[in-house]
Amino acid sequence: MMNDSAEILNSLLCDWFRWAKGYQHVSGIGTSPMFRECRSNYRQWASLDEIVQEDTSQMEALDSIIMQLRDVYRTSLQLQARNLHTGYVVWTSARLPADPKERATILGEARAALRAKLQSAGVL
Repeated sequence: MMNDSAEILNSLLCDWFRWAKGYQHVSGIGTSPMFRECRSNYRQWASLDEIVQEDTSQMEALDSIIMQLRDVYRTSLQLQARNLHTGYVVWTSARLPADPKERATILGEARAALRAKLQSAGVL
């Protein structure tokens, strides 16, 4: 259960970073124009507007929760979200401690605080 919860939290953070960045999916070379706007998901009968509206409201709620956290927690989560989005652990911040153990401790505390708020909101 803990592993599933961590994966869900990672997925939420990655989605939140993409949303906060203003990510727009652009079809690549070789994509058929007929399927350009199609998305594969469990909401197959929903219109694109319904999906976008639901995703936006979820991300706005997550953004509100993250912005309520302490500054150091918020910074730590923002960096982890960026690293998860890019797939590389290369982003750092001068606002966080230089010691990797201290940064890991802060990230753990930030994730625990976020998880507690999401559980009380019924998301996790």
